[in-house]
Amino acid sequence: MSVLQAEHLAKHFGGVKVLHDVNFELEKGEKLALIGPNGAGKTTLLNLIGGQLPASGGSVTLDGEPLTHLPPNKRLHLGVGRSYQVNNLFFEMSIQDNLLLAFYGAERSHVHMWRALEKRKDYVARSEELLETVGLRDKRFEPLHMLSYGEQRLIELVLAYTSHPKVVLLDEPSAGLPTAEAFAFADVIRELSADCSLLFCAHDMDLVFNLADTIMVLNFGEIIARGLPEEIQANEDVQACYLGVEGGSC
Repeated sequence: MSVLQAEHLAKHFGGVKVLHDVNFELEKGEKLALIGPNGAGKTTLLNLIGGQLPASGGSVTLDGEPLTHLPPNKRLHLGVGRSYQVNNLFFEMSIQDNLLLAFYGAERSHVHMWRALEKRKDYVARSEELLETVGLRDKRFEPLHMLSYGEQRLIELVLAYTSHPKVVLLDEPSAGLPTAEAFAFADVIRELSADCSLLFCAHDMDLVFNLADTIMVLNFGEIIARGLPEEIQANEDVQACYLGVEGGSC
């Protein structure tokens, strides 16, 4: 059963067609990798689903609920979590305070604004649970600027899961990490995503083939292939367009 549906999605910047007639579904619990050359439209597609950009055409639905004209905060409340390629953190604040603010922002109602966030036992318990998953619970009171870049990326990743999302969108989650750390990211993402669906774009093929159930390939704003990892590896069009191998049509 699908949880997310995109139908005839398009995005034009003036006369430039970045995405056109993109159609796909994301199944419940599926981990779908989005790959393609630079400029293929991967981040733009995530932005259309997350609401950071308005679509030029087409529609997006989540469990049958129309998302197309909703702002990002409304999509968050309905179950769309999002992480970005560039860190979006409050570096002078502690790890825990960053998470508590994220929990507060994910609430539909902010009637408890008068309460100190650290008094919210549900927030604190959930933050400790998530930090335990990524191995940073013992550092929860440290300011973010004291963490390594890899640890900061883990916190950025965790923030996408603070709203109990149905679908999480990740943009290059292992960007800037050395190979050893990037490889370990797959296990962390898999554990965090145990109860939701995942759509992520990445250039790191080790991460893609280690984490994805299925892979979808974008080229010049169009989906040219979708399938199991081994099917994508053997696809001649993908090899020609993305991997630079002669023999396919592109």
